[in-house]
Amino acid sequence: MAAVQDVEIDPDGTFKYILVRLQRPGGGEQRDIVRGTKAAEFHNHIFEKVNPEMEKLGYECKCLGGGKIDHNSKEKKIRVFGLSTGYGKADHSVTVEILKKVYTDYEITWSDDKK
Repeated sequence: MAAVQDVEIDPDGTFKYILVRLQRPGGGEQRDIVRGTKAAEFHNHIFEKVNPEMEKLGYECKCLGGGKIDHNSKEKKIRVFGLSTGYGKADHSVTVEILKKVYTDYEITWSDDKK
């Protein structure tokens, strides 16, 4: 699982994101990853891109929910909020912990606000 990056998000702006659980078929090792991009009109567009990539590496994927990320690289701030109509709200506190592993010098916050 080390080959898979914890986080792949756009460098700036406000965009949709999903929290995805990777697992080896039959259980065992599992890990949660964050994916987000402005290119996605809907949350499922992100999952439709991630799922085949992860299946090629031998993982099963499950979307745990979604929301939005506001990424300001100039000010080194990330805000996680909102929800996905299709997948429901991701556990933003889990998302923040994953983001903190990658963006160690950022101020990262979350809320249940819709905007």
